[in-house]
Amino acid sequence: MSTWSPHPVHLLTFDLDDTLWPCMPVIQAAERAVHDWFREAAPVIAERYDIDSLREHRIRVARENPHWAHDLTGIRLHSYRQLARQHGLDEAIAEQANAVFRRERNKVTPWPEVVEALRTLREHFVLVAVSNGNAQIEHTPLADCFHHAFMAEEVGAAKPDPALFHAAAKVSGIPLSQAAHVGDDPHRDVEAARRAGMHAVWVNRNGTAWPDDLSPPDHTVSDLRALVAALLDDR
Repeated sequence: MSTWSPHPVHLLTFDLDDTLWPCMPVIQAAERAVHDWFREAAPVIAERYDIDSLREHRIRVARENPHWAHDLTGIRLHSYRQLARQHGLDEAIAEQANAVFRRERNKVTPWPEVVEALRTLREHFVLVAVSNGNAQIEHTPLADCFHHAFMAEEVGAAKPDPALFHAAAKVSGIPLSQAAHVGDDPHRDVEAARRAGMHAVWVNRNGTAWPDDLSPPDHTVSDLRALVAALLDDR
C-alpha cells in the first residue's frame, strides 16, 4: 500500500454493506421476518405474495420511480402501501411492516476484525459512515465506532454521486483532499471517491478481479486489519 501523499488523511469515510458486514444474509432474514409478519397481520398479502414476489414487487416500484433510487426505505414503503391498497387494507400496515424490516435490517454481523479495527482508527481519525443502504448504524453492533453517519436517503443522492462525501466533509470540517473512503464497490466507492478528490481504499475480501474499465486502485486491503496497519504505519 503506497503512502498517503500529497495530503495527510484526517477523515475516513466507510461504506457499510459488504465492506463491514455481509449484506445479503441480513436482507434475506429481514425479508423473511416481514413475510412472517404479514402472515399474522395481513394474511391476504402473505397468501398471494411469497418472499420472492414481494421482492419483485418492490423492484418494479423502484423501476417505475427512478427518482427514488437513493431512497430504499421510501421505495419499500411505497411498495407496501400499494399492496395494502390493492387488498383493501389500512395503509398503516405499510409503516408497521417497514418497522419490522428496519429492526431486522439492523441485526448485522460485522466481520470478525471490524469492531476492533474501527475502534482503533477512531482514536486517530474522524470516522463517518456513508451508505447507499438503510441500515441505521446507531442500532447496529457498530453504534459506538463512528463519529457521524449518513445514508443516501438523508442527503438526497446515492454514490457514485459525491453528496455523501460532501456531507462527511461538512460535518467533520475536514476537506475531501484530507479524506480517504473505504469501500468494496469499484465504481460506487473507489472511483466515486477518486472523482471527489479523496484517497480511496478498495476492500477486496474475496480476491475479486478489478474491472478492466477502471484505473487500478491506489490502495487495496483484504480486511480492516490491513487498513489499520497501512494507515497507522504512515503516521
